[in-house]
Amino acid sequence: MKDTQLAQISLTKDLTGAIANPIYLSTAYQHPHLGQSTGYDYTRTKNPTRSSFEEAFAKLEGGTASFATSSGMAAVQLICNLFKPGDEILVAFDLYGGTFRLFDYYEQQYGIHFKYVDFLNYEEVENSINKHTKALFIEPISNPQMIQIDVEPYYVLSKKHHLLTIIDNTFLTPYLSTPLEQGADIVLHSATKYIGGHNDVLAGVVTVKDDTLAEQLGQFHNMIGATLSPLDCYLLQRGLKTLHLRIERSQDNARRLAKRCETSDSIDEVLYSGKTGMLSLRLNKAYSVAKFLENLEICIFAESLGGTETFITFPYTQTHVDMPDDEKDKRGIDEHLIRLSIGIEDYKDVEADIIQALENSKVGVIS
Repeated sequence: MKDTQLAQISLTKDLTGAIANPIYLSTAYQHPHLGQSTGYDYTRTKNPTRSSFEEAFAKLEGGTASFATSSGMAAVQLICNLFKPGDEILVAFDLYGGTFRLFDYYEQQYGIHFKYVDFLNYEEVENSINKHTKALFIEPISNPQMIQIDVEPYYVLSKKHHLLTIIDNTFLTPYLSTPLEQGADIVLHSATKYIGGHNDVLAGVVTVKDDTLAEQLGQFHNMIGATLSPLDCYLLQRGLKTLHLRIERSQDNARRLAKRCETSDSIDEVLYSGKTGMLSLRLNKAYSVAKFLENLEICIFAESLGGTETFITFPYTQTHVDMPDDEKDKRGIDEHLIRLSIGIEDYKDVEADIIQALENSKVGVIS
């Protein structure tokens, strides 16, 4: 069912018979008469191509409304507008460095408090809730430690304490998980990643089920104006059509590679949830991350994920560079950790490249 929904997403139903959706570049729309509108007035507020993507994505998520933003961080920032000074949000301890940076800025500038807790410890989370707590913010599979959190008990906890549950579902995508149907209030994605899937579009998306939340976010989306361009919306729709195929292939490749790396003396720790194409490796101290990256021939040293190509990222100086060293230390983000986004290449090519790069990166005695 979902495979078919993705493959046929946003098919046009106009009189031309066109299969691909048109890209409406117009920024302004003619009014039929005074006080009348076609439903489109100014493209920041609403654009036909963006509407097509947002409506299709909301349906895919099991929500009522989606909001396409100019980046994944713009999606997080859009949600932050729901809170005011003095509010507190409980945040999963291990998370993307860019989100940490934005939350730190909002705390310093606007007095919204972000408290980091261990969502593997239900008691700790519940005991952290106080009269100022307004929401829980969770990455179900954390970045970069790949810690898998059982989120369903927190949907119940949130309802009990009248909190919002916000899920960053970038790693899982709607193909593997639909949190709104399970009890979440807000789901966001860096659509730059698996949703677009080809490393050629910068985008984010926020989806909700509640009409009041939809109205609030719609107002913020229009006022702030960090909306997604028509061309980028078209690219996201095109990416969604192959999401299931790409996820299945990258996930299969990642599972095989995780198993292979567990037998390697050059790797001290394999961090993999068993889902998605994302995994992290902690190299043995006798091996140089720098040399490993230099020796790659097929895999690409780059700072993103979820594309067709296998990307390898060094969180310490890339995704989490702005996180203070003591905070990185607490989260195990050290100078031996690499994060891999496994693509859809032939598995044997990916494995061979990583193994040869490891073999050529030894600088000392294994400890």
